[in-house]
Amino acid sequence: MANVVLRAIFVYIFILVMVRLMGKREVGQLSTFDIVVFIVLAELAAIPMEYYQKPLLPSLVPILVVVLLEIITSYLALKFPVFRKLMDGQPSIVVANGQPVIEEMKRLRYSLDDLMAQLREKGFTSPAEVEFAVLETSGKLSVIPKSQNRPVTPADLSLATSYEGLPIPLIKDGIVQKHNLGQIGLSENWLVGELQKQGYQQPQQIFFALLDTRGQLHLYPR
Repeated sequence: MANVVLRAIFVYIFILVMVRLMGKREVGQLSTFDIVVFIVLAELAAIPMEYYQKPLLPSLVPILVVVLLEIITSYLALKFPVFRKLMDGQPSIVVANGQPVIEEMKRLRYSLDDLMAQLREKGFTSPAEVEFAVLETSGKLSVIPKSQNRPVTPADLSLATSYEGLPIPLIKDGIVQKHNLGQIGLSENWLVGELQKQGYQQPQQIFFALLDTRGQLHLYPR
């Protein structure tokens, strides 16, 4: 039994490493080809776990081969647009100037119900509110609303705004992020001092702490 458990743990870690090698794009933006690869990986991963009497290494080789093929395919798609179009397809405009592009929707077998559902997910109730809607190769719908339906921005009102930048986490779940402190030239003693000013004695009392670009420390206690 212990051998079976260790074997499952090893295969699990091996699959995690392989998925990481495939890169963030494959994890976060799945194309049709990527979905097929993950299905194949799932089937191959089940073999060494289910048939634990068989040697482990021969069961892992097909997984490694599939991952290498995925990496090579991604590289070729990056370098050659024709190959990328062949593997991933290309985006399709399904709404233009507020009107559904019916012929394109028929070609994609993309129904009006599908279009309306994805428009509602984006906050629109009618194609008339949309300048363009593009069905991406991942199956997601990108929507460009008409100018009168877009939220008002400071630029529309000719208002000047200051740079906001990206806040830096200094404490996560009570643990001081020393690397982030070092990047902005601050010490842990400075952080503890700031906490004490706000009535907290130690970082373990703080669930989350952010430092914005204006130098203001935002605390979220436990």
